[in-house]
Amino acid sequence: MAALALRCAGHRRLLSRLSPSFCVPHVVPMGTTAKEEMSRFWEKNTKSNRPLSPHVSIYKWSLPMAMSITHRGTGVALSLGVSLFGLAALVLPQPFPHYLALVKSLSLSPALIYSAKFALAFPFSYHTWNGVRHLAWDMGKGFKIPQVNQSGVLVLILTLLSAAGLAAM
Repeated sequence: MAALALRCAGHRRLLSRLSPSFCVPHVVPMGTTAKEEMSRFWEKNTKSNRPLSPHVSIYKWSLPMAMSITHRGTGVALSLGVSLFGLAALVLPQPFPHYLALVKSLSLSPALIYSAKFALAFPFSYHTWNGVRHLAWDMGKGFKIPQVNQSGVLVLILTLLSAAGLAAM
């Protein structure tokens, strides 16, 4: 009987701690909303006639900048591609060899098949070689501007060669 009474008391105590009424008195109201803060921010910047900073138009495009953007893009594309391929493997009713035979039955030209394979191999090769470049940077190597440009050109050459090799398989 005592155990049941302790259990009920503990249960009531726990419910009173978890109820919304327990938390509400301790909440401090916000002075302004996010919408008000944003409108105040834009009013201040409009009055000062300052450009947005940093603005894309003031930068001269360089190889490292373009390669950084491309590295992020290939990472997203590879992630989406693997996810969609895995989802297709789960959802499609036939096994993979059936769809491979279907593609072979289309009698596509070798140039078209090579181009498609190259288009699939290029992002993989680029992301891999640029990842190796980033690993070198993580070790503190190659941060001088000439080295950054040289490693960028090397990544592009290795990407084209390895993608061509993979597509030729």
